[in-house]
Amino acid sequence: MSSKDSTKSTLIIALLLCVVCSILVSGTAVILKPKQDENRVLDRNKNILSAAGMYDESNAEGVDVAELFAEFTPRIADLRTGRFLNPEQVDDLGIDMATYDQRLVINDPAFSEAIPAELDQADIKRRVLYPMVYVMEKDGELDNIVLPVNGYGLWGILYGFIALEGDANTVKGLAFYELKETPGLGAEVRNPNWRALWPGKEIYDDSGVVALHVGRSGGATAEHQVDGLSGATLTTRGVDNLIHYWLGADGYGPLLQSIRN
Repeated sequence: MSSKDSTKSTLIIALLLCVVCSILVSGTAVILKPKQDENRVLDRNKNILSAAGMYDESNAEGVDVAELFAEFTPRIADLRTGRFLNPEQVDDLGIDMATYDQRLVINDPAFSEAIPAELDQADIKRRVLYPMVYVMEKDGELDNIVLPVNGYGLWGILYGFIALEGDANTVKGLAFYELKETPGLGAEVRNPNWRALWPGKEIYDDSGVVALHVGRSGGATAEHQVDGLSGATLTTRGVDNLIHYWLGADGYGPLLQSIRN
């Protein structure tokens, strides 16, 4: 066999191997996608329940996440009006409640908008206009509301949920499900001991201004103060910024005000 024929055969075999491997990888991805989507939804639901104080990862044996999460009703809020959308308005926007992912529409001008630099306290560049929030009622009264939040920490965006009592002012808990913070420092936002500092804290003062502060502040009262993370000043500042942005006038502030009224 000539060297030319040998080289040609080698290239053909290599090409065939690449094609076969590509088919296998693509096929596996397609087959596993439903399971991956299912796990992603499960993880989201666990974090929502965790923020609301209804799920503890360290003591989760036998816990039916789906059953617990069924107590919540997903609602679409309009940040520009500070109101929940009714089902007809949701349909008009083309939102499918079962598949809607606000992170996937963050660059779609129909569902999001750029934040002016002087107002972008959380340093996220864009905000979704129609976030999905989760509400729970008991005896006809609002008992729980869980809000998605995000903001820049030290190395990237932190994504999480903050849960409030039915008074739309008292914190029930905070849970972050995605972050890029330094292990042992900023990543301690997931530490149960630090998260245990949040329940019972109040967001607003008597005038309706966000008074909750994360970190050292001589002026903050105990009900409005959460100690920062030791050695993680920038992450602490990032959490403080996202709290003030998302619970303020440009975030959920108007919605929460309407609930309190």
